[in-house]
Amino acid sequence: MPTTEQKRAAVHGYVAGFAAGDAEQIVSLFADDASVEDPMGTPIKKGREELLAFYNFSVSSGAKLELMGDPRFAGDYVAFAFGVKLNFNGMDQVIEVIDTFKLNDDGKITEMRAYWGPENMKAG
Repeated sequence: MPTTEQKRAAVHGYVAGFAAGDAEQIVSLFADDASVEDPMGTPIKKGREELLAFYNFSVSSGAKLELMGDPRFAGDYVAFAFGVKLNFNGMDQVIEVIDTFKLNDDGKITEMRAYWGPENMKAG
C-alpha cells in the first residue's frame, strides 16, 4: 500500500508537471501500464505512449493547475479538487475538476480518473 507521503507527492508532482509544461515529467509519475480516463466517459488512454501523447496535447494548451483544498486519502487512492486555468477560444477559462489517482506500492499512479464536464467550465 502506498504511503500518504507517496500519494501527496504524486498530486504535487502532477501539478508541478503542468506548471513546467513538461509531459515527460507528468508521465514519469505513472506506472508503465497505467490508465487515464479524462474526463470520465471518454476513451481510456493506456500505457506510456498513449499517456505521453495525451499529456503533450494537454500541456500544449498552456493549462496550469491550482489545487482547491487538500488532497483526500483512502486506501491506495487519493482524490483532489483543482482548477485548470487555460485560454480556450481566445477566452480565459477555469475548469473545476476532481481527479482520483490509484497508486501502487512503489508510489506510481496506476489509474487516473478525471471528473468534469462542460458545466464545470467558467470564465476565468
